[in-house]
Amino acid sequence: MNAAAGPGSGGLPTEQDLALAAETGTGTLRLDLARRVVAEALGTAFLVAAVIGSGIMATQLSPDDIGLQLLENAFATMGALIGLILVFATVSGAHFNPVVTVLDRLFGSISTGDAIAYVCAQVLGGCAGAVLANLMFELPAIELSTKDRSSPALWLSEVVATVGLLLVIHGCVRTGRAAVVPFAVGLWIGGAYWFTSSTSFANPAVTVARMLSDSFAGIAPASVPPFILAQVIGMFVGWGLILFLFPHPIDSPASGSSTQETP
Repeated sequence: MNAAAGPGSGGLPTEQDLALAAETGTGTLRLDLARRVVAEALGTAFLVAAVIGSGIMATQLSPDDIGLQLLENAFATMGALIGLILVFATVSGAHFNPVVTVLDRLFGSISTGDAIAYVCAQVLGGCAGAVLANLMFELPAIELSTKDRSSPALWLSEVVATVGLLLVIHGCVRTGRAAVVPFAVGLWIGGAYWFTSSTSFANPAVTVARMLSDSFAGIAPASVPPFILAQVIGMFVGWGLILFLFPHPIDSPASGSSTQETP
């Protein structure tokens, strides 16, 4: 567990611990909403820039090898994600993902108002990251993707990738291993790039942002709604599995109260 939130009875985290930990809460620093929202926007922007930028670079370095392009894209994304969670976990909880935020709201570790602010910041930050990636490679700032990603296999992959992501996060935090979350999440996403046919978007904000780049990592606008629907389905499946596998602590209910303190 983190230094600011000790384990509860039996060494397992309490509700208050979950409300502060990486990706299940809003950060051990207990900062005001403005700072946390900026952190979410920045983190999501950098994440999307890493996803799209590495995809563009991969096609330039390995133009005739799609497998190598995917490997390069996956490793860059994995490394960036680990680093970003390490940087922003104590500031905002390092969600960078609306399904992570909404699930936390369902568990009561973030307030409704804060959750809405987080999701808006993630979507806007992700779009800014896509524009930044395009500009870094001298492409049009906004270039809608023409890459169609539409099939039942892809949608099923998004459900699987999202469920796995949420189980990895909550499985680590709820068993007192919050410190490994950055690495566990990065490794899951890196691996899911390869064992899912969709290459594991598992993030509505990133999905929306990736339609703004007509590159290796892009997704056509028409393909976005089914992807997001699959991710939402994955969130609800993950919610049920977390409740079943890791019963929610009943002591020290947080109800989002930890988010109200300022430094």
